[in-house]
Amino acid sequence: MHTISKEFHFSASHQLFGLMNGHPCGRVHGHNYTLKIFLKGEPNKDGFVQDYNDLKPISDWVDNTLDHRHLNEVFDFQTSVENMTKYIFDLFKPQFPLLVAVEMSETPKTNCRYEE
Repeated sequence: MHTISKEFHFSASHQLFGLMNGHPCGRVHGHNYTLKIFLKGEPNKDGFVQDYNDLKPISDWVDNTLDHRHLNEVFDFQTSVENMTKYIFDLFKPQFPLLVAVEMSETPKTNCRYEE
């Protein structure tokens, strides 16, 4: 079984609510996010688990929905990477049945992975 991945990048702002007073994430702030999706399966007759060109709907969605946006205006939930990775997984799983995980990082030192 093979696992492939594709990485997407976007910049956005957000604010987390309900945190203790003075928590830096309680203020409006931004990140240069990295979103990575993972697909698992056996290569097809062309040698691909999934043709990376088929992932253009994800790239378009990231560019048109997330990039240079205020994420609190995009989502109706707390915009933590934990919540966003599950949302993105659930959004694209029907279109990409081989999708097994979604990872997102806000900084090079932080990362969240959601998988079934």
